[in-house]
Amino acid sequence: MNSKPPAVVDRKARVSVARNPRATFDYHILDTWETGIVLKGTEVKSLRRGKASIKEAYARIHNGEIWLEGMHITPYEQGNRYNHEPIRTRKLLMHRREIEKLIGAVEQKGLSLVPLELYFNRGTAKVVLALGKGKKLHDKREDLKKKAADRDVARALRDRG
Repeated sequence: MNSKPPAVVDRKARVSVARNPRATFDYHILDTWETGIVLKGTEVKSLRRGKASIKEAYARIHNGEIWLEGMHITPYEQGNRYNHEPIRTRKLLMHRREIEKLIGAVEQKGLSLVPLELYFNRGTAKVVLALGKGKKLHDKREDLKKKAADRDVARALRDRG
């Protein structure tokens, strides 16, 4: 009898801190990457409490490095004089080949880098960075109509059954 024990499920593998639902409304998402982020000590403590917002955040490429701007992390209450600035530029960590691929897409095709989610993966802070193309107003209207139609269909099926 050579049976394997059941796989252990790590429930703390991915703990979401902040999401940017507006990004999928404003952009056609073409590709996504998981990136690391450089943080200070009090920023990590504040993130563990869920005190962050990436709604106005965006990424830019400068000198071959990717920087995240506009992300707000609330100062840690017990941080006293060692606290961080709430809104500052933070470096994102990616492999060189991935960065070069992004540089080509952003500069040549006019695409944008938008953060979708900020989370902890086994104790390490990660950002899901998306390459997106801005939607036109008519695209947004079509998405809203489609969501409303899907909602009506789901409601009709629920009431029927």
